Amino acid sequence: MKHFFQFLKSKTFLIQLGLAVVVLLLLVFLTLQWLKSETNHGEFVEVPDFAKMSVQEMRKAAEDAGLRYEVLDSTNYNPEFPRFSILEQDPVAGSKVKDNRKIYFTVNPSGYKKVTIPDIIQVTKRNATSRLRAVGLDVQRVTYIDELGKDMVYRMKYKGKYVNPGDKLPKTSKLELVCGNGTITQQARIQADSN
Repeated sequence: MKHFFQFLKSKTFLIQLGLAVVVLLLLVFLTLQWLKSETNHGEFVEVPDFAKMSVQEMRKAAEDAGLRYEVLDSTNYNPEFPRFSILEQDPVAGSKVKDNRKIYFTVNPSGYKKVTIPDIIQVTKRNATSRLRAVGLDVQRVTYIDELGKDMVYRMKYKGKYVNPGDKLPKTSKLELVCGNGTITQQARIQADSN
C-alpha cells in the first residue's frame, strides 16, 4: 500500500495523468467541433412563404433555400388559390429551421370534388334546399310549372340541362329547381276526371 501511494506521488504518474487529461480535452474539443460543423450548430435557414406558388416554383425555391420537401395530397379545394398551388406548409413561413430540413406542403387540387345529387324529387322546395346544402350543393333559382303540388320539386336542372338524383356534380354547384305552382291545367283536369 505504501508503494501505491508513492507511485501516485511520483513524477511519472503525474506526467501520464497530465497527458491523459490533455488527450481527453483534445478529443472532447475535436468532437464538439465536428458536431458543430455536422449539425450546423447555431446556423438556421428562414422558411420562405410558399403560399400560392406552383409546385414547380416551390421546388426551385425550396432547393435554393437548402430545404427538402414533401408534397401531401389535398381534398379540399380553395377557390382563392390557383389550381395546383401551395395551400399550406409546415413549418410555417418565417420559421427558423436547420439546413436540409424537410418542409411538408399541401397542394390545392384542380377543383371541387364531386358529390352525388340526393333524391329530392317529390320533396318540398324547403326540404330539398336543405338536403342539397347538406351535401355541398346550392339552389341558384326556382322555376314553376303547372302542377298540383305547390312548391314540390318535380325536376332539377344544372346549367340548363336536366339532371337526376344520383348524378355527380362538383361541390358548390348551383341547381335550378323546377317546382309545382299549385295549379293544374285544364287538360290535366279533364284527364283526371275521365279516370
